[in-house]
Amino acid sequence: MGTRKQKIITSLLFGLSIATVSAQTAPRHAVRPERFLIQHALLIEGNGTPTSGPVDILIENGVITRIGNIQATANDTLIDAAKRYVIPGLVNLHGHLHHERGGMPMDRDYVLKLWLACGITTVRNVGDSDTPATLAIRDDPKHIAPRLFVYPMLGRPATPDAARARVRQFKEQGADGVKFMGLHRDIMEAALDEAHLQGLPVAHHVGVEETNAWDDIKFKTRTIEHWYGIPDAALDEGVQRFPANYNYQNEADRFRYAGHLWREVNWEKLGKVFDGMIAAGVAWDPTLTIYEASRDKQRAQNQPWFKEYLHPALEAFFRPNLENHGSYFINWTSTDETFWKENYRLWMKAVREFGSRGGLIGIGEDAGYIYQMYGFGYLRNLELHQEAGFPPIKIIEQATLNGARILGQEKKFGRVRAGWSADLLIVNGNPLEDFKVLYPTHGNGGIEWTIKQGIPYHVPTLMREVKQMVDVAKAKAAQSK
Repeated sequence: MGTRKQKIITSLLFGLSIATVSAQTAPRHAVRPERFLIQHALLIEGNGTPTSGPVDILIENGVITRIGNIQATANDTLIDAAKRYVIPGLVNLHGHLHHERGGMPMDRDYVLKLWLACGITTVRNVGDSDTPATLAIRDDPKHIAPRLFVYPMLGRPATPDAARARVRQFKEQGADGVKFMGLHRDIMEAALDEAHLQGLPVAHHVGVEETNAWDDIKFKTRTIEHWYGIPDAALDEGVQRFPANYNYQNEADRFRYAGHLWREVNWEKLGKVFDGMIAAGVAWDPTLTIYEASRDKQRAQNQPWFKEYLHPALEAFFRPNLENHGSYFINWTSTDETFWKENYRLWMKAVREFGSRGGLIGIGEDAGYIYQMYGFGYLRNLELHQEAGFPPIKIIEQATLNGARILGQEKKFGRVRAGWSADLLIVNGNPLEDFKVLYPTHGNGGIEWTIKQGIPYHVPTLMREVKQMVDVAKAKAAQSK
């Protein structure tokens, strides 16, 4: 009798188990479930701590609510992430939501979907796009896109009052910050003062001009982009030793001699610049990826994802043409590449030194120029930061939590923690062992799901959609010839 009763109970329990499993659903691409459970994941939190797991991650209405050992309920959307890694969504601090290249149209969704497919859930869009259109996408919860922070380009106002008015205009538009580039000192001082008054952080591409990192320190910009202005602040002569016929507006001159700059630095002075940046809270977004073609043009021109995913507008823009910014490879020589190889070695040494002193380093791509595709250029940065000497676990922190810190959002996203936004990547492979597993073209599947604010995006689906856009654009380009 006891045995029969036991069999009945077992049968009932087994039937309940089957019913529970059958009621659970797999995630649907671009549809946010109310209750979403990721089970058995190997977790990299994003705060510099090592992998832990397996753990379960519960997401409710776009927010991580629990991490631990969690029992699935009947109506959960469920992913079994056994033997897969979960890391925070990546934060791209230097993105450009382009809609054309060299006058040739390019769908913004091409850029947005590549970003998501490469695991980027947040982008600081720094100028060089249609600001109203970018703001509209930012504010549309239905648009398939990363979270956007919009930093319009200040331009070159003629007077301090005009600079202040421009900053106030951005605030009225709803901008999240401002990008500066090519400013006289009095204009920079006024614009930054107004930006502080309006609560708009500033990203500064310093350029070769009368300001340098000491001005960023004095006026307290949020980030210095690329490197310009940092080595310039540590030169013994106060200016780089350019040849007499140098012309900054000539792109070939500009980038050729940028490859000579780091070898002229006084490293004792540079240490003082770094200490000043750290004390003033000025972070560094070095965008190591964007000038890599300068040290190896052949590699840059033959990246394997170009064949299927390079938009023809980008392909045309990349061809050597001094009318297109960054398309400067005219008479580019082995000597130029040799200078740039040394420039990279010293630049990486400087970034590593800044980090070792306690400086805040983030990661941005600046893609759409110099043979860099959106998203792919960002992921290459992770490898370059490893080449610079940072351990992989620190690089994940730079790409996630540090990006959130720079945006002032470290209590909202940038790590996998209860109470934070569900910005997660489910990865087929261990990124701490090989950053190449993050590429959507990786043989093992790369990132399988990019989850932004609890919305799961299926990466293979995104890449199919990107390829379709590229195929259509190629067909139109062929017809127009």
